[in-house]
Amino acid sequence: MPNFGKRLCAPAALITACLPVPTFAQAIIALPDQTSSIRLSNRDINHLVCQGGEIEDVKFSAEKAIAVEKAGADAWVKFLVRESDDAGQVTRSFVTTPSEFFVTCNGAIYPLYAEPSDIPAQTVTLAPGASQRARANGELLGPLVEEERAVSITLSMLQDRVPASFTEVAVSPRPLALSAAPALRITERRRVTIEGTGLSASEYWVEASADSEIDERLFLGTAMGARIFSVTLDRLSLRAGESARLILLRRGEAL
Repeated sequence: MPNFGKRLCAPAALITACLPVPTFAQAIIALPDQTSSIRLSNRDINHLVCQGGEIEDVKFSAEKAIAVEKAGADAWVKFLVRESDDAGQVTRSFVTTPSEFFVTCNGAIYPLYAEPSDIPAQTVTLAPGASQRARANGELLGPLVEEERAVSITLSMLQDRVPASFTEVAVSPRPLALSAAPALRITERRRVTIEGTGLSASEYWVEASADSEIDERLFLGTAMGARIFSVTLDRLSLRAGESARLILLRRGEAL
């Protein structure tokens, strides 16, 4: 939470109310290099979060009644409240005029067109774009030879620790069957593309309807897709009703 002090006051004629602590936030995703039209609370403190990096700068019109603080991956935006006193009758005026913000996060610029609204505090996640993901993947996997890349990607999926720079894409909705192994039912549960590397990966559930001894070479056929170069199965022996996890790596980014 930013250290605005007990009261955040505007200069001169602007008198603001105490900043309330937001009690509810809705998630909004913004991408770099394209304008995101969003609604922000004109009463509570809104939160910007740079995913996978730091917020280096936030540019906005200094003439508008806006206060911004940033620290590391976080920034907080507050639209200041105007108060007028007419013979003891105090009137509060909340900002409704849209404002533009240009947030620099992790080396990319996120243009935000923000409409102040009477809504709860909002959280805006600044998600990495394709070029940032490709750079992060290059830093992660670039120093490795192909076999080491395959091991690193496979372990990340088996351990459910997929890097944020991997992009999840839609899986195939239909179960697969192999003529050479009719007792196996194969269902894709996760697919990722690894931008900047020319690689993609899929994770499957392999369920056995009868006791089975499985040879990983079964999954190299075209039924599982093209350009497969790595196959990993976490169990090679299944009893009826048991399942295993299968990881396939392919050359070529998933569409």
